[in-house]
Amino acid sequence: MKIIHCADLHLDAKMTANLTKEQARERRKEILRTFVRMVEYAARNGVRAILIAGDLFDTRNISALVRNTVRDMICSHPEIDFLYLRGNHDADSFLNKLEETPSNLLLFGSEWTTYLYGNVAVTGLELGPDNRSTCCNSLVLDQEAFNIVTLHGQIAGYGGKEEAETIGLNDLKNKGIDYLALGHVHKKTTDRLDNRGTWCYPGCLEGRGFDECGEKGFVLIDIDDGERSASYRFIPIAARTLYSVEVDVTGVKTTQEAAVRMESEIAKLSCSSGSMVKFVLTGEVDVDTEISCPYLQELFSEYFYYEKVSDRTRLSVSYSDYAQDVSLKGEFIRMVLDSELSEENKTEVIRCGLMALSGEEI
Repeated sequence: MKIIHCADLHLDAKMTANLTKEQARERRKEILRTFVRMVEYAARNGVRAILIAGDLFDTRNISALVRNTVRDMICSHPEIDFLYLRGNHDADSFLNKLEETPSNLLLFGSEWTTYLYGNVAVTGLELGPDNRSTCCNSLVLDQEAFNIVTLHGQIAGYGGKEEAETIGLNDLKNKGIDYLALGHVHKKTTDRLDNRGTWCYPGCLEGRGFDECGEKGFVLIDIDDGERSASYRFIPIAARTLYSVEVDVTGVKTTQEAAVRMESEIAKLSCSSGSMVKFVLTGEVDVDTEISCPYLQELFSEYFYYEKVSDRTRLSVSYSDYAQDVSLKGEFIRMVLDSELSEENKTEVIRCGLMALSGEEI
């Protein structure tokens, strides 16, 4: 038996933090198409159930396109069960808009609910303030079955982007869990739960920001229920991949020299033209170094679907270097270095000040 474990699709997310309105609209449609492609993959490969471990949607206000597409994909694949556990972003708006709940859309609630597929049991519960302290004690599983348990929340050390209920792994050990299917953390993360079981966050289907870089997709669980064993395979499916690329520009003097360093780093990754890339400039540069991030961003704009340049360099300057410098520049640098600003703010103030003194556009 095959089951897909996915989570954190965040359909209808605004996507406007980095993108233009047109790009955000396109990305929302791409993420919806990725959901469709996942269902089509399931149909082609004999997947019996798709387990959605929370945050199918991003907001209460779901567009008609998204609502109808999700409903139609569920209804047009009656051979696949959609096991939907709502997360902290999900609301009742999708379910309330349905004239009739499809027979293959199976839900979880505030008490443990189990769906059986022969010797495979899928058990889940939607965490909340009223059940979080008692839920683990009330979990009772058939020790002879292959047990999948699903929850949406964060375990210690693996926090998600938004607040959610906390999951205590220690309370779930030795309960007879073979696979703990989690949602909320957007990076694929997996480890042993105990001698019997494994826990897993599959991550999101598509990266939406530069804190969600790398391959994105879902986990395919292939179960031999007779032997009570399974194999787990991550299936990348995202339409675009996001990269955050650190570029050490220590010692460079000009924007063009920085561009050469950026070219060298990006060549190591073999990013496709459809990628979204964030360059982070690091290292130490001299106070007279000329680096224009807007120019670099425009220079590389033809390479990728979207890219941005962030300057995290430090100035290699000390108070003693300018202690005897009788000039407006020296006086300005001494004043900033002697201020109570943070080191990061000092660097930015000095850089902007020197640009202004040189007549450069800030």
